Amino acid sequence: MSNAVRRLTVAGRVQGVGFRPFVYRLAHEFELAGWVLNAAGVVEIEIQGPAASLDAFARALVERAPPLARPELVAETATGPTKKFEPLDGFEIRASQAGAEPEIHVPPDQFLCDDCLAEMSAPDERRYRYPFINCTQCGPRYTIIRALPYDRPNTTLKDFPLCRACEAEYTDPLDRRFHAQPLACPACGPSLAFRRGDARLDEDEAALAAAVAALDAGEILAVRGVGGYHLVCDAANADAVAGLRRRKQRPHKPLAVMVPMRGDDGLDAARALAELDPAVADRLGDPERPIALARLKPGHRLADGVAPGLNEVGLMLPYSPLHHLLLSALARPVIATSGNLSGEPVLTEPAQAEARLSNIADAFLHHNRPIQRPADDPVWRLNSGRMRPIRLGRGNAPLELELPVALERPILAVGAFLKNTVALGWNRRAVVSPHIGELDSPRAVEVFAQVVEDLQALYGVRAEWLACDAHPDFPNSRWARDTGLPLTRIFHHEAHAAALAGEFDRVGADTLVLTWDGVGYGRDGTLWGGEALYGRPGNWRRVASLKPFRLPGGDRVIRQPWRTALSLSWHAGFEWPEAPDADPLLKHAWESGLASPWTSAAGRLFDGAAALAGVALEASYEGQGPTWLEALAHRGHRGHRGNSGAAAKPPVPLLVSDESGLPRADWGPLMAWMADRSTAPADRAAGFHGAMAELAGSIVDAVAAVHPVSAVGLTGGVFQNALLSRLVIAQIRQRGIEPLLPAAIPVNDAGISYGQVIEATARQPTDRPDDQK
Repeated sequence: MSNAVRRLTVAGRVQGVGFRPFVYRLAHEFELAGWVLNAAGVVEIEIQGPAASLDAFARALVERAPPLARPELVAETATGPTKKFEPLDGFEIRASQAGAEPEIHVPPDQFLCDDCLAEMSAPDERRYRYPFINCTQCGPRYTIIRALPYDRPNTTLKDFPLCRACEAEYTDPLDRRFHAQPLACPACGPSLAFRRGDARLDEDEAALAAAVAALDAGEILAVRGVGGYHLVCDAANADAVAGLRRRKQRPHKPLAVMVPMRGDDGLDAARALAELDPAVADRLGDPERPIALARLKPGHRLADGVAPGLNEVGLMLPYSPLHHLLLSALARPVIATSGNLSGEPVLTEPAQAEARLSNIADAFLHHNRPIQRPADDPVWRLNSGRMRPIRLGRGNAPLELELPVALERPILAVGAFLKNTVALGWNRRAVVSPHIGELDSPRAVEVFAQVVEDLQALYGVRAEWLACDAHPDFPNSRWARDTGLPLTRIFHHEAHAAALAGEFDRVGADTLVLTWDGVGYGRDGTLWGGEALYGRPGNWRRVASLKPFRLPGGDRVIRQPWRTALSLSWHAGFEWPEAPDADPLLKHAWESGLASPWTSAAGRLFDGAAALAGVALEASYEGQGPTWLEALAHRGHRGHRGNSGAAAKPPVPLLVSDESGLPRADWGPLMAWMADRSTAPADRAAGFHGAMAELAGSIVDAVAAVHPVSAVGLTGGVFQNALLSRLVIAQIRQRGIEPLLPAAIPVNDAGISYGQVIEATARQPTDRPDDQK
C-alpha cells in the first residue's frame, strides 16, 4: 500500500504542556513514522503513513490533546505518496528550533497535578515529600523561562544538571516526565533553606519542620513560592494576623487565605469557611489555582482581622508542592499575602526579601530555584452570575488575546498608574502582562521597566510606537515620552471603554459605555470617573456624567473620604451631623478651588456616601469605603430586594443639562438622604446602590432618546461591586437592551493597557502614531 507524507504546523498553547510526548505516543498508536519539534512559537510535525491514518492522527491532535494544551492546527501540507516503509521505524522528537515567530504562546505556571501529588505522598517513591516535584502536566513555566523555545537550557533550571534517574525519565517518550523542562528530584534539583537571623537550615525536611513550627507558634514566615514570596501566618491566630497587619502597615485591606485540600474535590476546608457557589468552586479548582472571593459563613474560625468590614474572603488552594507540604503539616488555613511592602510588586530574590521584609517576617523559607520574573496570585470574583478577574497573575498571565483589527506595526501600551499592567500588540495579537501594581515607588517603576523589556524579548516583538495615559505626570507616561518612540496619548476612560469594545468585538459598532471609577484625566482637564461614553474606539463622545464636585485636599481624599463627604454637603447645602471637626481653612480652600480639583468620579461619590453613612470616615486602602458600603448593603432591605422593603425609598439623582447641554446627574438629594440618621446605615447603603442603579437606567433612557442603543457596557473599578452590577444589569435588561460586563479583562485599571492598544489600533487609519489627541 502506498503511503503519504504530511507536514503539520500546530499553534496555540502547545509548549510546556506535554504536547510533543503526546504527539510521539499518538504516532505510535497510529503506526506512523516521522518527527516532531518545537519551533519558536509552534510545533512542527512531519508524519508518514496511510492516508486514512494521517487523517485520524490530525483529528486526534486536537480532540485528544493533553488537558493543559490548546492546540490550533494552522497549516497542513500534503507532499504526496512516498515509498513503502516499516511503521514505527523512525518517529522521533527532534531538537527545537530557535528564532522569533509571531505566533509564540508562553505557557503559564501550572498547579501540582494529581499524579505528582500522589507520588509526593508515597513513602516508597524517590520524590517522596520533595518540594519541587513536577511533570509535563504541572509545575512552573512562565516564571522560569529565560527564552523560547521552551527547553531546559532556556529556563532557570539550566544550572541543575539532571541525575541519571531523571535523565532516563526525561529521554523516555513513554514517561510522563519526557521533556518535562523543570524536572528535578532530591538528588539533582533545587532545595529549601530555612533562615532565622544568622541561623540556617539547608536540608529540606529540617527546613520544612522549622517552618511549620514557626507557623504553629504564631510567627510570620516569608515563603518563596513559584512567582515570588508570600507572607504567611496562622489565619485563625488573631495575634499573628494583627501582628502581620501592624508590621506590614496594612490595617484593613483584606488578606488572602490558603486552605488545605480536603475531601473528594479538595474543597472541604474551603467550605468550612465560606459558602461556595458552584462557579466559585470551579474557579478555586481551576489549573491556575487563583484567589477566589467567597462569602464567609457565620461562625467561621478565621481571625476577625482577616477581612475586616467585609462579608467575603479571598480563598485559594495550595498550588505548589511546597505549599501542599506546609498546609498538610499545619492542617489549618494560613494567611498567604503578597511578600512585599504594601503597594509594591511582589519580591522574588532571597537577599532582596530579607533586606525588605526583615521587619515583617520572623523567619524565611527560601529555595534556590531562580525566579526569572515575578507573578503575583490572580484574583477572581463572582459578579452577575460569572467569575470575573480582578487581578491578572500566576497561571493566567501573560493574558493572550486576539485583536479585532490587525496592527500595521507593533505597539506597547504602558497602562495606568494604579493596578498597572502593560500590553504588547502586533498583527492580530495582544498580550497583557501580569499585575505590576501601583507605580508610586522607585521599585515599582523599576519593575515596570523590566516587565516592558521582558515582554518584548519573550515574544520576540519590538514595539515601534507606544500608547500611554493622557495624564502628563504619571511615571509610565514620562517613561514612554522619554523613549523617543512615536507616542499616542489615550484618555483614561476612553481606554476603559475601548477595552470593553475589544473584548466584546464591538470595535465597529456604536456602544453606550458607563465608565465609573475612581478618577482619571479627562478631555476637559478635570478628573472624570462617572461618565457615559457613546461611540466606538477612536470616536467616543461623552453623552452624560455626574454633576461635578470638588475634592478638598486633592489626593488626600483617598485616605480621608470624610473630605469628600464634607464637599458634597457643602455643594448640596445639607447638614452632616457626624462631620468630623475640620480646619476652618478647608472650606475656604474649597470655595477658592485651592488644592480642590473638580471631579465627576463615581468612585469618589461612593467614598462620600460611605463616609456619610458612617461606614468609613478614614480609609487605609483605595476603595475601602465602597467595599464596606457594599458589604453593609447586603444586610439592608434593598440589598436583597431591589427597591422594595420597609425602608424609605431614596431619591434617585435626576439628569439636568449643564450650560453645554451635557446631561449631569444631580446627586445632592441622594447624598442628603445618606446623611439622615433616621434610616439605618444598612438600609442607607442598600438604598444608595438601588438609587445609583436607577440612575444608570435613566442615563440609558436619555441616551437612547438621541442615539441608537443596542448594548450598554459597564466598566471601571466601580463595577467590581457585584451588588451594583447586578442591579444595573437588571435596569438595562428591563429596557430590552443587552448588558456587557467584561469577563476576560479586569474592569479596573488592570485593563487599561489592553484598552490603550485597542484605542490606538482604531486610530491607525486616520491618526499618526505621534498623535497627541
